[in-house]
Amino acid sequence: MAALGWLTPRRRSATARSVLAGEASAEAARKTTQDVSGAEPDFPVRGDDRAAAFFDLDNTVMQGAALFHFGRGLYKRKFFETRDLARFAWQQTWFRLAGIEDPEHMQEARESALSIVQGHRVSELQSIGEEIYDEYMAERIWPGTRALAQAHLDAGQKVWLVTAAPVEIATVIARRLGLTGALGTVAESVDGVYTGRLVGEPLHGPAKAEAVRALAAAEGLDLSRCAAYSDSHNDIPMLSLVGHPYAINPDAKLRKHARRLDWRLRDYRTGRKAAKVGIPAAAGVGAVAGGTAAAIALHRRRR
Repeated sequence: MAALGWLTPRRRSATARSVLAGEASAEAARKTTQDVSGAEPDFPVRGDDRAAAFFDLDNTVMQGAALFHFGRGLYKRKFFETRDLARFAWQQTWFRLAGIEDPEHMQEARESALSIVQGHRVSELQSIGEEIYDEYMAERIWPGTRALAQAHLDAGQKVWLVTAAPVEIATVIARRLGLTGALGTVAESVDGVYTGRLVGEPLHGPAKAEAVRALAAAEGLDLSRCAAYSDSHNDIPMLSLVGHPYAINPDAKLRKHARRLDWRLRDYRTGRKAAKVGIPAAAGVGAVAGGTAAAIALHRRRR
């Protein structure tokens, strides 16, 4: 049997080099495991019916402001005059460049927007909204955002627009994009006619977060598994509410906030190739809405 001794492993003490080799191997294995476990998981999670996605509208889903494009359509239909359209366009440009919101403009936006729809039938505005979408909005949908929303839908999740724009406009856009629905500012109506008053306040800032919270409760969603997308620091309350916040083409304040909290950040404005989860731009729903309606209000005051 001694001749077979070479088959039996010999007991040998570890040398310094073997110890080093073993430690290096263990460290490499540990690092590999960490790299795999720390990799970004597939998102959205397929089949997670307690998750949903919430998208800001202006400059997140669509380039520009919904109310601006809606105003162009109303001008075409003789709702107001050329001089008001020029001011209207200037306000839109100013807000997009400045990236800030003025409380006075927001108040003016609220009052003027209501004055525009007062006395009109809800069905009339809905019909006009369908036409204006085809005329001005369809070609301004960000392809990257549309693909991202579709990824949530393909995963079996609901996708909602959340915007300060009138819910009628938002609903048209959501339906055309095949999304689940829309949360927007609600104007009071009686017997199908706008009264000129709001139900509550414009869906802006903290109000967006409250709307998302209420919808999540009604739908049985787990907000920690939901995602939200926006460009504006005004939407930080909504973004903070979900487990997967995305800063999309963020303004300076949101960019700083997102980096501090290690939120995912994407910027389509640079033309960079989108990462695994790609998304688009935005400038502040309330700000643009303010510029839009404030300009139109001038015409109403002159009448």
